[in-house]
Amino acid sequence: MGSADQTSSTTRKARIEEMRRAEQARERRNRFLAIGGSVVAVGALVAGGVFVVKSQSGHDASAAASDSKSSGHFVTGSDGVKTWKGTLGRTHVAKTVKYPTEPPVGGDHNQVWMNCNGDVYTKALNNMNAVHSLEHGAVWVTYNSKAAKADIAALAAKVKKTPYTLMSPDDAQADPIMLTAWGHQRTVTSASDANVDKFFAKFVQGSQTPEPGAACTGGLPQ
Repeated sequence: MGSADQTSSTTRKARIEEMRRAEQARERRNRFLAIGGSVVAVGALVAGGVFVVKSQSGHDASAAASDSKSSGHFVTGSDGVKTWKGTLGRTHVAKTVKYPTEPPVGGDHNQVWMNCNGDVYTKALNNMNAVHSLEHGAVWVTYNSKAAKADIAALAAKVKKTPYTLMSPDDAQADPIMLTAWGHQRTVTSASDANVDKFFAKFVQGSQTPEPGAACTGGLPQ
């Protein structure tokens, strides 16, 4: 009897152990399936997100390009002033506009202008706001890191006493000192270059101004 009970106990233990191993195997399979499902789900979400981001990026890029509504090219006159021959959009937009020139000479822009009543800025401006200032008849003086400090100081002094002008650094531009009005632009060699006064005299509230007399105050102070 004792032997039979021992055999029965051994058999039961073996069966329990087998059941435990089977349960553990099921748990491992379930965990594997759960992890696999999660990976697939995350992968799908990531893929979907990438697709959405790419789609949105593509949309934004095309929107920015179309928002500018500027087409054409520069023609350089005998006086050294480059004049934009073509179309310059004038629509107020919220999205970033990619302009064909740096600094831009016009095109679609933000509805808020930079203050341009002889304002001298020490940081680069948002082109979209500065272009609105050009629309109001301002002349925009820009310089990069190659400009001499003495020239920067002299130009700043000139801008400060000239309504409808503004000045700011622009390290993205090609030349050390550049003067920009709506549809017009030129490079000057220094603050004492006679072309500075000529450009100011012709283009500060000049005939190129799309909105003559529009305010150069009440905009952004940066």
